[in-house]
Amino acid sequence: MDVRSADPSEVNRLARIWYDGWQDAHANILPEELRRVRTLEAFEQRLHENLANTRVVGPIGAPRGLCIMKGDEFNQLYVAAEARGTGVAQALIADAEQRLAATGAPLIWLACAIGNHRAARFYEKKRLAQYRRAHRPPRHARRFAARAGNLAFREGALLGR
Repeated sequence: MDVRSADPSEVNRLARIWYDGWQDAHANILPEELRRVRTLEAFEQRLHENLANTRVVGPIGAPRGLCIMKGDEFNQLYVAAEARGTGVAQALIADAEQRLAATGAPLIWLACAIGNHRAARFYEKKRLAQYRRAHRPPRHARRFAARAGNLAFREGALLGR
């Protein structure tokens, strides 16, 4: 499965994938204040701002999933509903991991909303371990991480545990 940089012409489609995925995973578990600001237009704006850090799977004009990286963080990872379970998320994670490992980043991490059980199960199957960073995650999130270049690490091997 090929992963590529997002094309500017895809912002609307990518925003729809992100919006629909966010609504599906978060609308019923996160505070009302967040639901009010997570509009389709807000996701379009965020994509314009982060297009250079956005990788996608699918042909130009028909992306099936997206991953936005910020430093060593999987900042956003969403897959279109019809593409879930097809390996799109795995391809995006593998691509991000390879790109981060090439920079020498020692750790790759992401925040997962508490209550987003489907995503948490997926990350645990990918052998990402829960951990705490020096700064605390938002009250509504927990963090998962793996050593860059080694998503198949053994449980407890993270951060010398």
